Amino acid sequence: MKQLFIVIATFLAFSAYAQTVTLPQPSPTQTVKQNFGLGSVELSYSRPSMKGRAAFKENSELAPIDKVWRTGANGATTLNFSDDVTINNVAVKAGKYGLLTIPVKKGFTIIITKDLTVNQPSLYNQANDVVRVTAPIIKLSDKVELFTIEFANITSETLDLQLKWGNTEVVLPISTNIKDRIKVDIDKSASGDKPAYNTIATYYFEIAKDNAKALEFVTKGIQAGKASFSSYLLKAKIEKELGDKASAKASANKAIELANTAKNDDYVRAAKEFISKL
Repeated sequence: MKQLFIVIATFLAFSAYAQTVTLPQPSPTQTVKQNFGLGSVELSYSRPSMKGRAAFKENSELAPIDKVWRTGANGATTLNFSDDVTINNVAVKAGKYGLLTIPVKKGFTIIITKDLTVNQPSLYNQANDVVRVTAPIIKLSDKVELFTIEFANITSETLDLQLKWGNTEVVLPISTNIKDRIKVDIDKSASGDKPAYNTIATYYFEIAKDNAKALEFVTKGIQAGKASFSSYLLKAKIEKELGDKASAKASANKAIELANTAKNDDYVRAAKEFISKL
């Protein structure tokens, strides 16, 4: 009995000094936050590796076809929209949602769900679907070993959510409406005592795609004594889009002159590059 107590005491002594060992996740978790529109989209998912296994096949070890897939590993994959968005012509309110997929032979069903806990097929309830999208498969020439979801082709009102694994890619287009919201502020600024001429011109040029209005406001800004290398380069870009290359070159040269005075090499380089492409 005495020997037993000695053994137990020795074990407890070693246990007291044992240190916790942390190992890396086999399928590392990634959180990606992307500015979008006037807000952001945040993605959280875990990234399994192929490791010589098959995916998107009948009865495959990874993401078999015709079964709900959590679209990652470990826990549920989620998307958090800070603003309202539109997916497949369906309005999706700001908030946090689950992202699920059902691989099929010729494409994927991509699901945005209200349920944030689905990490296996048996937990899926179609009644919680917010929107379902059928996305065709894009064949990749280079194999993607580590499952990847990324934001791409980002504009002021649109982006693509790309899912890539193995030689397979599918894309979920997402859009948001910011024109109407910004227009209220634009009109308010334009009618105020101190209009933000460059900002207004940039809105019409880059978002509303109204080059005539853009030229009107950038010119007003210059005439009001708000001339800068940035305003002249913006004016050059607008004039180019309107087909007036001579005026565009003159404005770009003025931008170079002002940028040189301000010792802003970036704008000098940008204006020279712009002229080289006229």
